[in-house]
Amino acid sequence: MELGIATFADLASGVSPSQRMRELIEEVELADQLGLDVFAIGEHHRPDFLVSSPATVLAAAAVRTERIRLASAVTVLSSDDPVRVFQQFAHVDLLSGGRAEIIAGRGSFIESFPLFGYDLDDYDELYAEKLDLLLKIRESEYVSWSGRHRAPLTNAGVWPRPLQDPLPVWVAVGGSPNSVVRAGTLGLPLAIAIIGGPYARFDPLVDLYREAFAAAGHDPADARIAINTHAFLAETSAKADSAFAPSYLAMMNRIGRERGWPPSGQREYESLRSPAGALAVGTPDQVAEKILAEHALFGHQRYIAQMSVGAVEHRDVLRSMELFGNEVAPVVRAEVARRAPGAVATAPV
Repeated sequence: MELGIATFADLASGVSPSQRMRELIEEVELADQLGLDVFAIGEHHRPDFLVSSPATVLAAAAVRTERIRLASAVTVLSSDDPVRVFQQFAHVDLLSGGRAEIIAGRGSFIESFPLFGYDLDDYDELYAEKLDLLLKIRESEYVSWSGRHRAPLTNAGVWPRPLQDPLPVWVAVGGSPNSVVRAGTLGLPLAIAIIGGPYARFDPLVDLYREAFAAAGHDPADARIAINTHAFLAETSAKADSAFAPSYLAMMNRIGRERGWPPSGQREYESLRSPAGALAVGTPDQVAEKILAEHALFGHQRYIAQMSVGAVEHRDVLRSMELFGNEVAPVVRAEVARRAPGAVATAPV
């Protein structure tokens, strides 16, 4: 299984944008040194998150790393231009020697829509249309295309071309069945963000994706799924909770007030970090157990941990990453390999 890190580069601690940018590059470099498989950076257009242009930061990371894959998480494709998205990630791909990925979503935050002149009433139609164009650009150097929300293209050349052919494009979802079916029908890999409740409630969406993938005529063996959750590690459960829980709850309640969610406290936190809950927080053994339990249910090929949540201290995030890379990753990879069809039977890890 591929294991990685995701971040929104939160500014809730009050750190300056310049300092947070330095910290972000330090996190990517550490993930690469730890042998993790992917580092993903979110796109936001609001004061509490640093990065509005993931490709710009990923381009910087490309020349400071050697092997780790570099992805958006997500590119808000609905309010962006697919031509520019493709060009920007082609640059990242060339700078990195073929390590760029686009994880494209509709966006759970909506600030970018009025900022770039789009109507929220067109929320899903914008995404479907722009994803169609992005895939056509990926398929061919010269593109002819027309739609309702963008000027048409007639045999238009789009350069530069990336090193990877095709440039990986994932569909990111937070629970929308329509988006899950879209990913399966198009034969694209699916990234599922699980940020609340019991993780098992997403199992029907995974089944729906695989059904749509096969029904569209794609080889079921080619279906790829990534699971993204909030995660945090320390030497003891108490240390993990102390470093992570206050910042996590503050962030979730801040966003919850915007969206009309009920407030969360210690009881809700304990439920989420229980064996059935969405949070992967605790010791390396506890986090490995949670990831492997999810794998037994979903059979996914990638797990991404979002650790720098809210005002969690940077030094604590780095330590959490070290534990994840040095202690969790070997256990998870070995056990997933043991579970694989045709694997030689060994004692369980």
